[in-house]
Amino acid sequence: MATIIVVVAILFTAIYIMANRIGLVEGLDFGAGAYYYADIPNFEKILRMDTYSSGLPLWLAIVLFLAWGYLMYKLWVWIDSRK
Repeated sequence: MATIIVVVAILFTAIYIMANRIGLVEGLDFGAGAYYYADIPNFEKILRMDTYSSGLPLWLAIVLFLAWGYLMYKLWVWIDSRK
């Protein structure tokens, strides 16, 4: 019963948000693809590029990303082989 109440509440809230256009930026109505920032004209003027800065060099971030992907792949293969 609690699950049904939660599902109905979520559906009601979603319909309310869509009907009242909550969260949309006026003048930038791109429909369902509005979250793809590359579609928004002059997006580089909206986002401040200095919002986030890191002392980590780009090459090290790429190496860490690839190492994490490799480790997760090996973990997945190991988990899959145990079946």
